[in-house]
Amino acid sequence: MVKKEHKKMSLPFITIAILVMLGPRFIHSTTLSSEVAVLRSLKQGIDPNSIPEYSYLSTWDFSMDPCESAGAHFLGVLCMISDNDLLASRITALDLDGVGYDGFLTEDIGTLTELTTLNLSKNKFRGPIPDSMTNLSKLTTLKLSENVFTGSIPTGLRKLKKLQEVDLSYNKLTGSIPSWISSFRSMAALRMSNNGFSGRIPSLAGLWQLYVLDLSNNELHGSLPPLPTSLRSLSLAHNVLSGPIHLLWRLRRLRTLDLSDNRFTGSIRGVISLPDVTAVNLSYNWFTELEVPKFTGRATALEVLELQANRLQGRLPVNLVTVQNLTVINLSHNQFSGPIPRVFGLRLGSPWKRLYLNHNFLAGSVPPEFANSKLKIKGNLAYNCLKCPRNNTMCNEGQRPASECIGQIFLKISRQIGALDTCSERALLISSRASDAVGSAGIAPFLMVAMAPHALANFSTFLNRGSS
Repeated sequence: MVKKEHKKMSLPFITIAILVMLGPRFIHSTTLSSEVAVLRSLKQGIDPNSIPEYSYLSTWDFSMDPCESAGAHFLGVLCMISDNDLLASRITALDLDGVGYDGFLTEDIGTLTELTTLNLSKNKFRGPIPDSMTNLSKLTTLKLSENVFTGSIPTGLRKLKKLQEVDLSYNKLTGSIPSWISSFRSMAALRMSNNGFSGRIPSLAGLWQLYVLDLSNNELHGSLPPLPTSLRSLSLAHNVLSGPIHLLWRLRRLRTLDLSDNRFTGSIRGVISLPDVTAVNLSYNWFTELEVPKFTGRATALEVLELQANRLQGRLPVNLVTVQNLTVINLSHNQFSGPIPRVFGLRLGSPWKRLYLNHNFLAGSVPPEFANSKLKIKGNLAYNCLKCPRNNTMCNEGQRPASECIGQIFLKISRQIGALDTCSERALLISSRASDAVGSAGIAPFLMVAMAPHALANFSTFLNRGSS
């Protein structure tokens, strides 16, 4: 019989195996003294009066080893045994509770070179973001939101190529958004809202894994930069951005879009057709045209459409009734004219829950469905040129004065007249459009002459252009 020979395992291997099986309770690995010093410096930089009882920092007792007692006496600190030394532990995460710690973030933070997560959100850390953070090359998550950090983004942060999530929102940071931020290929979420950032937004198309971008409430200007098609959520609200937005149709995965309170111009069309978008807020801009395609046989996820306070003109888009999931529509404070489409009344209550058409120049009779008190809908038709029944609660705030309605009618006709070549064409337009428009507003022709003599006098000027 041939005897099998067994290879002898080396003693170091056996030792390591036993230690792993016994677990960290039996591996008395201590925190590196340099990293203990960082924690001590961090706590010393915070006003003791801002450390509440039972908060994370109140458990930091430096008579004990941070990593050996993490989870009990050093809450918010996560450690791992060093790969190079089983008797040494390294701090890999610092996740403080947001209770309003008031102080400065120590420059020594850069000593925690194994750190992957740094979360100091919802406190009162002040001063600049430490330059020493450039040494945190393994950092994947950086959350400093809702503090009082000042200054610009440190240039050294460009070395942190493993960053996946950055949240610097709700601070007092200034300066421009650095162009090197587009080199973070692993970035998935970038939130820098509610600061004082200025300048143009750099191209971010290279962040091909980015799904959340929030730069709202800053002082950014210029046009939209190239953006990654991976975006799910885009918020650039409350800036000074301008120009068209037609390139957004490429963001086929977008779910929420907020560009409100800027100076965007041109037409609104492609973003409404994005297949996954549920909420679009383009309010308080300078858009002049709204195009809604007819959704026949193809579903769209759009539920909320907020376009108030723009310069949108023309008739209300009838195709809104083909957007199956739409529940909230706000087209108020624009320059829409003409009648309210009768089909709008068929959508009230279900699925439309909120419909705001106030502060436009809509004319004619209100569809009878709008007076149905049984419908569960919130809406407003006030400050138009409508014939509103007294029992219609949507009209309770009243309509525009007749003089405003007439002025808008003449403005619209004058624009059309200016595009015509001959005197006869202009006369025909006046006789057809003016009578229709005035009649739909419920204003008698003789009253129109009495209320707007200067506007009528301008017709002769327009007619004379054709003969000159």
